[in-house]
Amino acid sequence: MARALRVEYPGAVYHVMARGDGGKRIFETDEDHFAFLARLAEACESHGWRVHAWVLMSNHFHLLLETPQPNLVSGMKWLLGVFSQSWNRARKRRGHVFQGRYKAVPVNGDAADAYYFRIVADYIHLNPARAGLAGGEEHPLAGYRWSSLLHYATGKGPEWLATERVLGAFELARDGRGRRAYVAWLEERAKLGGELSEAAMQALRRGWYLGEATFRDRLLCLLEKPVVRRDLNRSGEATRDRSLSEAERLVREGLLALELPAAPEQLSALRKGDSRKVWLAMLLRKRTVASNAWIAQRLAMGEAGSVSRLIGHAKADSAAVKKLKELEGMLK
Repeated sequence: MARALRVEYPGAVYHVMARGDGGKRIFETDEDHFAFLARLAEACESHGWRVHAWVLMSNHFHLLLETPQPNLVSGMKWLLGVFSQSWNRARKRRGHVFQGRYKAVPVNGDAADAYYFRIVADYIHLNPARAGLAGGEEHPLAGYRWSSLLHYATGKGPEWLATERVLGAFELARDGRGRRAYVAWLEERAKLGGELSEAAMQALRRGWYLGEATFRDRLLCLLEKPVVRRDLNRSGEATRDRSLSEAERLVREGLLALELPAAPEQLSALRKGDSRKVWLAMLLRKRTVASNAWIAQRLAMGEAGSVSRLIGHAKADSAAVKKLKELEGMLK
């Protein structure tokens, strides 16, 4: 049977989930939980991802994930691969950690039609209650350590967790009042077992997308475009993934060599056309398959068109070309 298509497009939202191989436990210790979250943070930083809800259970995980750039496949391949390697290394074993392919269902994230976005956020946050691990006065749902709901309750969370979109989907204030109202509502449902309505469960079980027919039609149109491809282990895609990995390596080493800040907020504070950014962008275009959009996001250079224009001007500048050669020598 043909493998399901991976639909990738800018701004896509997915319900991502993966289980342990053969149903075995993935998160056996606190260190396993922390290791996965650390790798997730790295994937979010390198790929520009935003996570709106997450939960880690003993043998599986769920993410409500947004990809501003169409890079779900490369990011998930890196995330699961690196985590699996460290998991096996810690146990001195080999073999699969996750069962088959991860599942990634596109979700309609439009603010005007937030029903399905709400369903997934509910489903993820109520997972511990359905498993009997939380829910009630003695063990509140927000007290479950390995869920984003804890951060909704405290207002403190990692940079890659974006709470505002979930609160907005429920038409709640995007501040402390909204967060408290959202957590209180889920706590009441957790006391009743955390079950979703039959209509919500039917939608979750529907198949390859979560949305109305118009959303399905939009996805079907995208299937005809090159940005959407089968997630097969083909040499071309493997080469692309390796090249994007090489692009990230060049960025990290290039930032250091050019004395540019690594922190995204500090990098954004510099001019979009900072000459050092342009030199590094030239190198990425020459040595990797990183797109102008990827470079623009990663180096805080504005839009893809700006990157193309800046590189074009630099190629006509002998001093910039000389700097490019120097940079290549430094990072060889």
